[in-house]
Amino acid sequence: MTAPDPSVQAMVEGRRADTGRRRQRVQAALAQVAKEGTDISVTAIARRAGVDRTFLYRHRDLLGQIHAQAAEPPTTPGGRGPAVSRVSLQTDLLAAGARTARLAARVRALEARLGEVLGDQVWRDIGIGGPDDTEQLKARISTLEQQVVDLELKLQDQGDELNAARTTIRELMSQLNRPVRDLAGEHKRSQADAYQDPWRS
Repeated sequence: MTAPDPSVQAMVEGRRADTGRRRQRVQAALAQVAKEGTDISVTAIARRAGVDRTFLYRHRDLLGQIHAQAAEPPTTPGGRGPAVSRVSLQTDLLAAGARTARLAARVRALEARLGEVLGDQVWRDIGIGGPDDTEQLKARISTLEQQVVDLELKLQDQGDELNAARTTIRELMSQLNRPVRDLAGEHKRSQADAYQDPWRS
């Protein structure tokens, strides 16, 4: 059995030492990120530790630690417990927006109701009439609007009929004028023939 080459052995040991140092830097980066409470990702840890991302993918134990730590809620600076995550803040924000929309709709409904109550009070105070009169006026307005629409449609139909009648009259006039033009043309031709041959008659 041949003894290992000292240069090869030194190269292997140097590579192992370099891997160990890089692993230590990754562990330190994880600890620092956890202490700061910042977002954790493979890219962020690789950049902070000064290693390539492929190094993390080759060392599955380190990759698993990154994913596990990323799934945990971050802690506040000083180690005072878990901080509020971005997802929880977004959820709270969406819930607050929905609650605000519901309150705004409720306020609009109350304002509308208040307007109706105050309107009724004004009608009673000035003695002009009550809401019943208003409803009758609204119904009358709707009826008049419908009558306007019906009259507009009727006027349009009459306009169409008038245009059709005008077209028919033009066609009839054209047909009536054609024999007159034909007779005039024959008369001119007969005069021209008589002028050219006076002995024909």
